[in-house]
Parts: sequence; C-alpha cells; structure tokens
Amino acid sequence: MRGTPVILPDQVAVGRKDRPTLRLLSYNIQVGIEARRASDYFLNSWKHVVPHAGRARNLDRMAEILAEHDIIGLQETDAGSLRSGSVNITEYLARKAGLEYWHHKVNRSFGNLARHAHGLISRLPPHLIENHDLPGLIPGRGVVVARYGEAKNPLTVFHAHLSLTRNARRNQLAFIAELLGDHPHAVLMGDFNCRADSPEMQELFRKTSLIEPAEVLHTYPSWRPQSNIDHVLVTPSLEVVQARVLPHAYSDHLPVSVEVVLPGRV
Repeated sequence: MRGTPVILPDQVAVGRKDRPTLRLLSYNIQVGIEARRASDYFLNSWKHVVPHAGRARNLDRMAEILAEHDIIGLQETDAGSLRSGSVNITEYLARKAGLEYWHHKVNRSFGNLARHAHGLISRLPPHLIENHDLPGLIPGRGVVVARYGEAKNPLTVFHAHLSLTRNARRNQLAFIAELLGDHPHAVLMGDFNCRADSPEMQELFRKTSLIEPAEVLHTYPSWRPQSNIDHVLVTPSLEVVQARVLPHAYSDHLPVSVEVVLPGRV
C-alpha cells in the first residue's frame, strides 16, 4: 500500500521530482500569550483570565508563521470567551494567515470565562474530520483526525494535546495507536508533554510505523529550549525534506516545522 499515491488538490507546493510536498506545523500558542522568560508565567498569569491588548498583536505575528505552511495543528487555543475577547483564536489565525479551512475541538468549557480548545488549520480541504475524546481521569483531552485526498487512500492527520501524567499519556497514545491502525500515509502531531525517548513514546513507536523526522528538536521552554515535547511524527511513506524548530518566541513553546514529500504515483 505504501507505493499507492496520495492525490491532493493543486494548491500543494511542487516538491522534488515534480512530487508534491506538504509543510506541516505543530505549535502550542499558549492562548496567544507571549513568553520570553520563566517569570512571565507569574507576570502574565492574569492574561489567561481576561483579555489584553497585546494578544492580537502577538497572534498576528504567529499568523505570519502559519501562512508558510499547509496543515497546522494548534494547541492551547480558545474557542471564543471572555479571556480571548470573544474571539475564536483558531478562526482568527486561519483568516489572518489566508488559509481557508479551520476546525477546532473544545476540550474544556467554562462557559463565557474560557473555552479551552485545540485547532487544525489547513490550506487544503479535508474530506473528513473526526473528533475523539482521549482517556484520562480528568476529562478534557482530545484528538482531531483529518483525512485528505482520495477517500480510499487518504493522507490522515492526527492532532492531539496529551496529559501531564505518564500513565494518562500511555493510555492516550495507546488509544491513538488504535485509531491510526494500518494507515499507510499518516501524520501525528501535537504537544505530547513527553520526550521522544520516554517509555510511552517508545511504546507508540513499537505499535505503529511512525517515526520522528529528526533526532532532537527542542521546543520547550522557548527562551531556553531543553525538551523535545512537541512532535510531528510521520509514517515512512512520507519522505522528510526538512524538520526544524522555528526560533519564534511568541509563546512558551517553539513551533515544529516539517516538510514532507508525498508518495509518487507508482
């Protein structure tokens, strides 16, 4: 099956040997709150509760990064509440970046005060999107699954934000591995809150064909990145052209950018 082509619309950039490429991005945006040092967690804590003028300016800077990519997974967005000034952050970033397709999953809702979500933004029209709740003692984590291209042989993108505890992450990754199954052309991206060499990630690699495009991509904290907890994993059928961390400290995480070549028509 890995030799079977994935056929996507003409908007995809042309890659090497006239094969299309996709630029993927995973970014924990911390609800648009800028962070440049550890003390900002304390100094900016009020920004998680009420709106502030600097959020729109920071989101606009993030949108410039998003505009250079084709499929983007965003963690720690807001679906429109008091703290975001009633702005759906995923939609706002999609429009600012000039990308037509967006989707969000609300993970925890506190009414008008906060609507915690994660979002998927795309240059390409998905033919199917699914929302799944992830297992955990404390509900509020989820995975979005988007399928692109031909229905019989799609590119399938999984986007998730995992829990802080190891046992919960192990169960969540096992759930995602079951969803992924034997998809030959798949991407799993998000903030996993664990490193690639963690036991739960190694278990995921044993259960699936997913691989990390680069050995170490440190993303956290953005002002002194020491941990690779943000990931874009791909199946071997997606040839990696480039994998890098973008040095844009607009959040407490740095974004991960991966460009892949889609399978040829053989």
